[in-house]
Amino acid sequence: MSFDHRIFNFAAGPATLPEEVLKQAADEMLNWRGLGTSVLEISHRSKEFMEVYEEVVQDLRSLMNIPSNYEILLLQGGGLGQNAAIPMNLMPLAKNGPKADYIVTGIWSEKSYKEAQKYGIANLAASSAAEKFNTIPPRNTWKLSSDAAYVLYCANETIGGVEFPDVPDVGKTPLVADISSNFLSKEMDVSQCAVWFGGVQKNIAPAGMTIVIVRKDLLGHSMGITPLIWDWSVQAGTQSMINTPPTFSIYMAGLGFKWLLGQGGVKVIEKRNQEKADLLYQFLDQSSFYENRVEKQYRSRMNVTFFLKDESLNAEFLAQSNAAGLVALRGHKAAGGMRASIYNAMPLAGVKALIEFMRDFERRA
Repeated sequence: MSFDHRIFNFAAGPATLPEEVLKQAADEMLNWRGLGTSVLEISHRSKEFMEVYEEVVQDLRSLMNIPSNYEILLLQGGGLGQNAAIPMNLMPLAKNGPKADYIVTGIWSEKSYKEAQKYGIANLAASSAAEKFNTIPPRNTWKLSSDAAYVLYCANETIGGVEFPDVPDVGKTPLVADISSNFLSKEMDVSQCAVWFGGVQKNIAPAGMTIVIVRKDLLGHSMGITPLIWDWSVQAGTQSMINTPPTFSIYMAGLGFKWLLGQGGVKVIEKRNQEKADLLYQFLDQSSFYENRVEKQYRSRMNVTFFLKDESLNAEFLAQSNAAGLVALRGHKAAGGMRASIYNAMPLAGVKALIEFMRDFERRA
């Protein structure tokens, strides 16, 4: 793979995509499958596009080993849309009125928690806000409800750079996982959660599609106020086509899945991701100039946050890194500092180039 003519893009999302995927999309843009038209222009109900849709679903099922008792939905509205859809579809399952538990470990799970309050009781079972979202509360401190419809957590917090090392055990209560920023980055046992959801704009495809993987026995319980496009049962019954689906994102996700399969699948990419993250964290840990503030056991492999100890140098660091072709390193405004998002498509060479720049900047500062 050659990146000679491209920058290294460390953006958190929309994020860098495999060069092979972009080239194939470009080659097919004007004449897709010999039809003399673009995939952007064909009907979502045409035979040709339905073949794409079916293949996308099957490839994802293969990549994640998704059991047959789980439905795969290809939706719109992003993770924020699902923050509303999840309580509307699942809260009615609670024993004593709509209720759910939330584990808040960063900005995104906090948004999920706040949105859920509109539809029922959202119990804050645990939060690391007091620790500035630099850790995950110990499991034995969680105050879970006995009558919650589900427990929701964010597997990887994009902004703070915090990641759960394993799927937490919440007993028999259905567990809902936001995997927007570590989707397909490592092997996951799908049966450990009742629902997995996430946008595709970080590890899979361009922005525009949200994937929901939901256990089939949880379908058909939505609140009466649930809009058709948020009703998982309706979407499952229409192949996610109650309205025009995000066809280009579906097509691009298909190319992304083929690329990942060609790399050897999730097991291979997980090893590669671990190598990239280890290299960057090892550099940060030996530096007296930079620092990572996340508790080591909860550091994200996808979003590496770091700070210059002298933050008066931030602007110069960003200007020089950008000039060196290392772009989008500014941290989220809610967290400050810097952030290097090193998703599946970021090559090891990109991480090595970043470390070399950081080492040189430290020498010159």
